[in-house]
Order: sequence, then C-alpha cells, then structure tokens
Amino acid sequence: MRTFSKLLAVLALAALSSCASAPASQPAVSQVDQPFVIAANPLAAQAGLNVLKRGGSAVDAAVAVQAMLSLVEPQSSGVGGGAFMTYYDGRTRKITVYDGREVAPAQAVSTMFLDGTGKPLPFEAAVLSGRATGVPGAVKMLALAHDDRGKLPWSTLFGDAERTADQGFVVSRRLAGMIHSDWPENHAPDVIAYFSKPDGALLNAGDRLVNKPYAEFLRRLAAQGPDALYKGSTAAKIIARTHAGPLAGSMTTADLANYRPIKREPVCGPFQVYILCAPPPPSSGVGLIELMGILDRTDIASRGPNDPEAWYLFAEASRLMYADRDRYVGDPGFVRVPVAGLIDPAYVADRANLIGVTAGPPPSAGVPAAAPVTAKDNTLEPTGTSHFIIRDSAGNVVSMTTTVESIFGTGRMVDGFFLNNQLTDFSFSPVDEQGRPVANAVAPAKRPRSSMVPTILLTRDGRFAGAIGSAGGNAILAFVAKSLVAAVGWQLPMQQAIDQPNLVARGPNFNGEVTKFSPQALQGLRQRGIDLQPGQGEDSGVQGVLIRNGRMDGGADPRREGVVLTLPR
Repeated sequence: MRTFSKLLAVLALAALSSCASAPASQPAVSQVDQPFVIAANPLAAQAGLNVLKRGGSAVDAAVAVQAMLSLVEPQSSGVGGGAFMTYYDGRTRKITVYDGREVAPAQAVSTMFLDGTGKPLPFEAAVLSGRATGVPGAVKMLALAHDDRGKLPWSTLFGDAERTADQGFVVSRRLAGMIHSDWPENHAPDVIAYFSKPDGALLNAGDRLVNKPYAEFLRRLAAQGPDALYKGSTAAKIIARTHAGPLAGSMTTADLANYRPIKREPVCGPFQVYILCAPPPPSSGVGLIELMGILDRTDIASRGPNDPEAWYLFAEASRLMYADRDRYVGDPGFVRVPVAGLIDPAYVADRANLIGVTAGPPPSAGVPAAAPVTAKDNTLEPTGTSHFIIRDSAGNVVSMTTTVESIFGTGRMVDGFFLNNQLTDFSFSPVDEQGRPVANAVAPAKRPRSSMVPTILLTRDGRFAGAIGSAGGNAILAFVAKSLVAAVGWQLPMQQAIDQPNLVARGPNFNGEVTKFSPQALQGLRQRGIDLQPGQGEDSGVQGVLIRNGRMDGGADPRREGVVLTLPR
C-alpha cells in the first residue's frame, strides 16, 4: 500500500490534469489560523470552543463536544455509540483516520438477524433487540486520539457536559420533535421513562431536562478514563441491558474490555482543484471519492443549481456509486474490498460513461480490479448520526462523524446514555439466493459497514483547504456530495451550498426535498425519467467549511440546530 504522502503526490498530478474548468487555485493560507467549532447543537459547539479558549487542541475539544452531544442530542450520537475521526496535523500536513466503529461480540453469528424460518427479522424488532448493540467505540477512539494529540488533561474536558447534565438544559424544538415522533424506539420503556414528566406527559420544547445519572458517569469518565465505560459497574449494566429480551444479545464483559480502536490511512482522490480524504473501509470514503470522480467527468459544475440536468447527473452518478458501495464495502479485516479498483481513473471514467440521457433501471455494480464475488446487499441503515468540525490555534483539524445509529439507538439506556443499535448496519441475510456471500454480513468481532465520511479537503500541495461531513444514514454520501458540488463546483458560499435541496438516488428510489426544488427543476427531472418522491427520515446534518481567499467560509445545516463558532485571534 502506498504511503499517504506518495498517494497525495499522485493525486495532485491527477487533479492538475483533470481540472481545466476548475476555479482558480487557492491563495496561500497560514497554517495557524482562526480556531473554530462547527457542530449540530449550540451547547456542544460552545463546550468545544470553551476548551479551545483554554488552549486545548482540536482533539481535546472533540472530547468535550461528544460528551455534550450525548446529553443534548441523544437521538443522534453518544458515548454508547461509535465514530470515525479524520484528523489533519497542521504541522506535518499528515492525515490520520481514527476508527471507533462498533464491533460485533465474539459470540455473534451470521444468522443473528434471521427468524426461525431463515427470513430476515422485521427491522422494528431487530432495532429494539439486545442483539442490535455493538461494542461501543467512540470513547476509546477519543481516548486514543487524545493520547496522540491532546494538550489538556483528559480529566478537564467534561466539565461543561457534567454541569449541564446536573443542572439540566432546555429541550430544543428539534429534540422535542424526536421525543414526540413515532419511531419504534419512541415506544421503548427507557425512552418513555427518560422523556416523561412526573405527571406522565412527554417533555415539550422549553421544558428542562436533568440527567443526574449521566453527570455521575461523566465524573467517573473524567477520573478513570475509558475504563469507566469498558469495565466496572457501567460495563456490567451494558451487559445486563443487552442480555434482556426481546432477542437477547451475546455481548460479554470481555468484549467490552477487549475493544480496540484502529488508526488507518485515509482514502483520497481529486475533485476539481482539491484532494478529498475520508475514512477507508469499513466506512464509505471510497464511495464518496468514486462519486466525486464520476461527477468530475460530467459538466455538472458548469450548470448550476437551477438546471435540472445538473440534478439528473447527480442522481445517476449517485446510483452508480451506491451500486458499487453496497456490493463491495465491508470490514477489510474480513473481506477484500477493491478500494484501488473502485477509484481507479479508468474505472471511474467507465462508470461515468454509463450515464445516459434518461434514467433507466437501477444500475448494476461494476467489476473493478481485484473485485471479489459478492452478493447484493440491502442493508437499511437508518439515520441517527451527528457531524462536527474543529480547528485549533495550531492549525490541527478534526472532522468527526459520530452515531448511535437509529434515533435513540436501541432505546435502551445505561447511566444516562443510550446504547447503539449499530449491528443492524450489517446485512440481515449473510448470503443471497445463489449462496454468494454478502461483504457486509455479520461475523464475530467484525465492524459493520458505515456510511459516515468525515472528510478533509486539501490543496494540491497538501495544505488544509476545508472539511465536511453529515448525518443521514446511507444518504450521508449524497448529502456530502451535493454540498461539495454546490460549494466547489457552483462556487456558492458554504451555507448556501448546504442549504441546497437534498436529492438521494439509490437503486430504484429517487427521494428528496421535493418542496425545495422549483417546479421547472421537478418537471425537468420527470422529463429525464426521475419522479422525485419525498422522504429521508431524519434528513441531513451537514457541517462544512472551506478556506476561501485566506478566510474561513463555514456553514451548518439549517435542518438541525447547528452553529459556527469562532475564537477571535
């Protein structure tokens, strides 16, 4: 495998040769620039900024942001879940990926999501089950990153979240909407108990929510480090909660104690004048790089957001990418993922050439170099996730996507936080009707495939140029790609790029924010064979930033409660 620096040099040459219509190259930008935090909740962003004010690093601030998100945005992420962090070192310009994805217990079996007749369980049953929870990875991943990149003591990073849990916070309109939704998790006993007032009524926007158990857990986490979760009383509670019916899980205290985050090399590729770097498998960075490569071989950048042909090209490129991603991406410790083949320029060009004048049947997966024989995967991938970006005074950057999977995870709570249902990201069926294996099938100690793609953008000489990521389950790739096309290709301000309507095309389905498209755009799409339908569950949560003309251009998704906070220099 090539080293990152060698890969960067190769990609830089590719970017130079393929960007005749790209915008002007970026001006020189100081490696020590304005620190900032962009997160999906104001309290979480402020907790991170407070750490930066004390001289903390980007990773120090990430610990504080995650601790607060677990409290104020529990429908999306938490210490009971997992995460991927893409880290840019402002001094060395090196990118490191920290993989904190959950893993299946050692006693997991490939048929754990099949019923007695061999058919897949209904998702509503699987998501609430004890066997849906993977061994959490976010806390140990953050601890590893802190060991490598932290400046402030670990014990000093939880104060804001601890105080907020102790004293309570005002329930936001968005959280209230989730509390009053009708997802399967909303009917889970722990969810109902946590979000109910003394009179039994559910909390509303403006009510105060206090979480004393979480405050106490954070005090132990600050004092003991990750052992507060992976050993001792909290670990015992996690085991007990996952072993409770229905459909009891098999996680053990050994599974928790033995969890290890992984440092990985990013997967990188060119888009316009930039080089994009994102997490490799089991995450879907290779899918994002392939998608942007396909789009770069169209004229989408010259068309603009009001042109239905631009959205048609986006939809068809998305379907081609998803066909490949769904077929081949899984945990590289268990399956061979043809990463190099999927982003090989010749292969990407061949995929782009499949885009016709009208949309046809769902495209099949291609056959990139070194592709194994695998089956089609119909994993559902719900949408409970959050993304944030942090830059510190030394120019170090964290782009991190974090999740408990579905809204409120499994709906099971331990010490004031929800447990993930990440194992439902595996394919419920391990093989297809022909007996071909699914790359994303369940196996002991395996990481499920993820759509999370926390991304760093670089200039052609390796300087930090931006960062982006989103929530949204399998739609994350489309949400991020749309924002990149709008910000880089159409050169919109980042906030306007994120504001653009979402369109998610995967297989036979074309979904999106129908009411945000003009009638002319919808009619143009119909003329090209695409009848856009509403619906994407929790929808996007894009946070993004570009360095333009030496200044930060950041944006937060208006579909959530995101904010951009900067630290004055």
